[in-house]
Amino acid sequence: MNESRNKRSAGVGVFILIGLLFLAGGILTIGNLHSTFQNKTTINTIFKDVNGLQSGNNIWFSGVKIGTVKKTEFYGKSDVKVLMNINSESKMYIRKDAKVKISTDGLIGNKILIIYGGSSSHPEIEEGDNLSNETSLSTDTIMNTLQQNNLNVLAITKKLSAGEGTIGRLLNNDSLYTSLSASLTDLQRTAENAKQAAISIAKFSANLNKTGSLLNGLTTDTLAFNTVKSSILKINRIADTVVFLANGLKDIHTNPESPLFIMFHDAQTGAQLKSIMSNLKSSSENLNKDLLGLQHTFLLKRYFKNAQKKDSLAN
Repeated sequence: MNESRNKRSAGVGVFILIGLLFLAGGILTIGNLHSTFQNKTTINTIFKDVNGLQSGNNIWFSGVKIGTVKKTEFYGKSDVKVLMNINSESKMYIRKDAKVKISTDGLIGNKILIIYGGSSSHPEIEEGDNLSNETSLSTDTIMNTLQQNNLNVLAITKKLSAGEGTIGRLLNNDSLYTSLSASLTDLQRTAENAKQAAISIAKFSANLNKTGSLLNGLTTDTLAFNTVKSSILKINRIADTVVFLANGLKDIHTNPESPLFIMFHDAQTGAQLKSIMSNLKSSSENLNKDLLGLQHTFLLKRYFKNAQKKDSLAN
């Protein structure tokens, strides 16, 4: 009887022990507590503000969980020193120049640490190493910034509605809007004119390249170009000569010592010239009369008659 009871008690004990082992295994698996028994390398970093980071929060590297936060403690006046337990099999991938930043597991999840960066030229981390960190914006900071931006937008909207500033006056003043609209219309018209000018220039350039045209001949025919160049040079020389003569006449006309100036501006000299011309005319008339008289003298009368006969025969 007693032997039967002992066997039953032993069976119950074994059953309870097996159940406890299964329970412990399930707890370790679900809670990931088996990592507690792994070898760890402890490193640290110093933050100005940990934003609610606590002991036990996860540490990630390249999307893989590699450790947990061991503890946080104050350092110096107001900084916070964070001790991190890194799995020993992962430390070979983390370099001494890697950085640490605080992030969030999901949108509103727990705080986590993310280790990133690092170059192969630096050795892997060792026990007690201190990694540099990057301060990230917290949710409160982002919300405060958004709230401040909303206040700024609200203030700007009020000023625009009140017609303050250039844009406010433009939005609330119909005359300014009309003027701006007219300016834009003029600008569009100017752009169209510029476009037409560009088309005209393109056509002109096409005519330059058209074989047989006058413009193409002037730009490509060396002989024609030299002829035009020579003509232009001759015209320039003629123009220079005309300018020289004009300047000379101007100097003569304005020089009191020149004969032309005296003839044009001295009344006495003009009267004398008129008298001389009148005397020359009367002298010429008298000379003609004397010559007619000589034709009728007995010495020359025969000569002039013979001359008249010869002229009549010749005609």
